[in-house]
Amino acid sequence: MKLRSIISIVGLLLLIMACEKAEIVPSATCTPAPSSMHSKAVLFQSVIDEYTERGLPGISLLIRDQEGEWSGAAGMADLQEGIALETCHVSKVASVTKLFVGVLVMQLVEDGFFTLDDPVAKWLSDKTLKNIANADQVTIRQLLNHTSGIYDLIDDDAFYLAILNHPSKKWTPDELLKYVRGDDAVFPPGTDVEYSNTNFLLTAMIIDAATGESHADLLRKRILDPLKLSDTYYHWHEGLPSNVAQGYFDLYNNGTILEMSNFNTGSGNGYGGLYSTVYDMRIFIEALLRDQTLLPANRLQEMLEITSEDLSSGEAYGVTIRKDFLERPTDEFGLGHRGRDLAYSADLFYFPNYDVTLAYMVNYGTDAKSELRDVFFDFRNAIVDAMMKE
Repeated sequence: MKLRSIISIVGLLLLIMACEKAEIVPSATCTPAPSSMHSKAVLFQSVIDEYTERGLPGISLLIRDQEGEWSGAAGMADLQEGIALETCHVSKVASVTKLFVGVLVMQLVEDGFFTLDDPVAKWLSDKTLKNIANADQVTIRQLLNHTSGIYDLIDDDAFYLAILNHPSKKWTPDELLKYVRGDDAVFPPGTDVEYSNTNFLLTAMIIDAATGESHADLLRKRILDPLKLSDTYYHWHEGLPSNVAQGYFDLYNNGTILEMSNFNTGSGNGYGGLYSTVYDMRIFIEALLRDQTLLPANRLQEMLEITSEDLSSGEAYGVTIRKDFLERPTDEFGLGHRGRDLAYSADLFYFPNYDVTLAYMVNYGTDAKSELRDVFFDFRNAIVDAMMKE
């Protein structure tokens, strides 16, 4: 999720945080599953130890390679309460949610509810799409591969002011769409590629309209429950457990991180909102890409159709799936999705040429400017270096 700018209103922010009822309470302790022996255990642990010492509040990490699975954690789940982060702590995976929604879309396409090349206007009314540039011209496929050119609601300063005014608000789709009405399109449909959270907001609305069921219920019924993802929750449609890690961000970019766990940037509307553990994330990505049990082969191949590669950002877009780590040697790419939110970050990738799975969660927001953002991206490179080391 792109977070271009944050409105800094210190006194108002603290007052609102005190008045709002917190949904994420102080983090409870939990007992992680014991990690299997692995020849790189010391190396992996040293990496996450180094980057929590450099300031990231907490890191939960799982790597599964041909030797087996290793999992570990470092840092804190709750700084105020002094609760150490464990791999059993649940954390927000932000835009990794989009990969789940994309799989759900492909399942529904397979079952005949709609096609990827259906116009968005077939399923959403003129009233819904009014004054949303490009929305009446694009297809579902163009939403999923980010070639729609539709303005990203997350880029709107007024949206962030509204979040600061109502941190734990449960947003409806119509409330979110007002932040893109009247904005110019980024480019004509199909002529370029640019990430937009609005694409997946509209996708979730299409699922609801085409099936007559909530996309949240369908995620639970078609993906979460069949995979037995017992530690995965779709907020705000589902409640959260007591072992959620707190989320943090240096909101004023002054070296002081604030606890911002309950600031809701539109969760539950297709583009974010899942909370999970590294264990559940591994089950999902391997069911999708390694075992290939979630989709028929032709539908998975459609998801993997890469629109264009952007070496400057190190990633490329397929139909929801990202091809990432393109700055590395050509065979070291991963397939999956990044997750970035106001107070949480995550990555979930499968590296097909090495048969390696990487899942990690960091309870710090890393898409907006702060000193720790660079630390996070250093960590991102360091852990893949360690993973690929022979």
